[in-house]
Amino acid sequence: MEKRPLLEKKETGSRNGPPGSAIVIGAGAGGIAIAARLAKAGLAVTVLEKNSFTGGRCSLFRTEAGFRFDTGPSLLLLPQLFRETFADLDTTLEQEGIELLKCMPNYDIWFKDGEVFRSSTDTAAMKREIERWEGPDGFQRYLAWMAEAHGHYEVSNRHVLHRNFTSHAQLADPRFVVPGLALHPLESIWSRAGRYFWTDRLRRVFTFATMYMGMSPFDAPSTYSLLQYAELAEGVWYPRGGFHKVLEALIGVGSRLGVQYRLDTPVASIVMGGADGKTAEGVELESGEKLKADLVVVNADLVYAYSNLFPQELHELSDYASGLRGRQASCSSISFYWSVKEKVPQLGTHNIFLADEYKESFDAIFERQSLPDDPSFYINVPSRIDPTAAPDGCDAIIALVPVGHLLQSRSSPSSTQSQPGKVQEQDWPAFITKARAAVLATIEARTGCAPLLSLIADETINTPYTWEDKFNLDRGAILGLSHNFFNVLSFRPRTKAACGVKNAYFVGASTHPGTGVPIVLAGAKITAEQIMAEHGVGVPWGRWDEAKETRERAVYGVDRDVKGDGFASRTSSLDVASRPLWVKDTNMMVGGAFLVLLVLLVLSLGSGAASPVGGQFVGGDG
Repeated sequence: MEKRPLLEKKETGSRNGPPGSAIVIGAGAGGIAIAARLAKAGLAVTVLEKNSFTGGRCSLFRTEAGFRFDTGPSLLLLPQLFRETFADLDTTLEQEGIELLKCMPNYDIWFKDGEVFRSSTDTAAMKREIERWEGPDGFQRYLAWMAEAHGHYEVSNRHVLHRNFTSHAQLADPRFVVPGLALHPLESIWSRAGRYFWTDRLRRVFTFATMYMGMSPFDAPSTYSLLQYAELAEGVWYPRGGFHKVLEALIGVGSRLGVQYRLDTPVASIVMGGADGKTAEGVELESGEKLKADLVVVNADLVYAYSNLFPQELHELSDYASGLRGRQASCSSISFYWSVKEKVPQLGTHNIFLADEYKESFDAIFERQSLPDDPSFYINVPSRIDPTAAPDGCDAIIALVPVGHLLQSRSSPSSTQSQPGKVQEQDWPAFITKARAAVLATIEARTGCAPLLSLIADETINTPYTWEDKFNLDRGAILGLSHNFFNVLSFRPRTKAACGVKNAYFVGASTHPGTGVPIVLAGAKITAEQIMAEHGVGVPWGRWDEAKETRERAVYGVDRDVKGDGFASRTSSLDVASRPLWVKDTNMMVGGAFLVLLVLLVLSLGSGAASPVGGQFVGGDG
């Protein structure tokens, strides 16, 4: 497919036809994905990355001793969204050399009293685990919870992850209102879980995943039960060689389509032009070099970009940026990357250590922007499932401890805290020391493993300041803006730049549809299709729900009907799906009631034809 040169601006541009060039700022998951999509549509695309590596928070690093660590995400969820991205680009994960390893169990969830709950896709194992704590009726309630969470999953997939929200009016669309209410957005996931799980232990087991969204389960909408549903229904996966392998594959696809990647190339500002000074025409690098393009797509942190990359002399943009800095942000983390000289067999691939004071631990993070005295934390041992992550006889261990975000970003001096008056002073050196000690002591006490400190040969630490400095994350918030009710759907910052800015778009954690690698990949498709629709470029892939059978096979790994209804391909009359009239109990009750009334009516008419009147029968001979 022919592409126009990046710098030949005079012959392209929306005023003279479809755009011919695009600059993508940031080589995170969203930037890499949208670059490949735009290139497939025929644009000349250049990706500019400030760091010497790609992937952003999804990068990895290696030590000289041969240990490998994922900087951020260490488990792969919602695999169909990954498969959809590759299918849209006419390839598959397998064709690009990606091998997904299934983690069994999903997690070992450790409690202070020494008990362990093992979450798994194995239904028989889950039945034993549930009934152990909640009795025989507990498993039935678990299945009911799974049914509801499945509804959250399907509604979100169909009505949120594949749809752009460009105005608040869309929220009033009856086609969205009815399924939207089924997401239970006004009830917290903790409250909703209490309807199905009657012990505090299992309520914790089925709500801790809100940490993936950087939220407290006492505040997060119950919609997000879809996360743990996805784990239990589809499994938890790990790409052999590290999470970044998936992005490496996307970079390879993009390169074949003509995408150029420039590393160590920080952007200083987005160059604006046009009669009103609100049209993005390219970028200026920190080196002073200027690059022109018809479109600019921002994959840098959205709050950072509005505060630092757009010209603040445009008062509308300055005011909008100030408003973003006042929005509620997700949490940050102190992350330890430990090269361990021996195996620690007591630890599985994914381990959750839950605080005994569960609610207090979240209040410390989200209300006081601090480190809990008794923190909950996540331990990942990639070498447990992928031995290439560590030398023989050793383990690579990652400890992620959620903490409050920074009260003020260095890059945005006017950043404000979320709840003024409730936040104590942040002493990060003390927090780091406290977090390390708490993690080591808790692991040893609950698992019975050997003292870890003496086994750690090397340590790397990421703090909120690391996240801010290395990845330009406003307030060091590792998951971007929060996902509370007024930070999702049309309330979330739009995929198209605000305040009337033209030819500038966003992709990433803080724009629609939200955070998390699979969600960001879905967002890359949404933004790419918006660009194509607004600039008269044909979409070079089919609609997600109207895919051909071959595309469905690539996306789902199984044969499906071309209608996308989830049933296997129709190969014989045995496979024709016919929806029974009595599929719902209400239909059966209504039908039964109608039948009873019909019988009574017939009996009434029959008896009326020969009913006695004055001792004689009507119609008789007298």
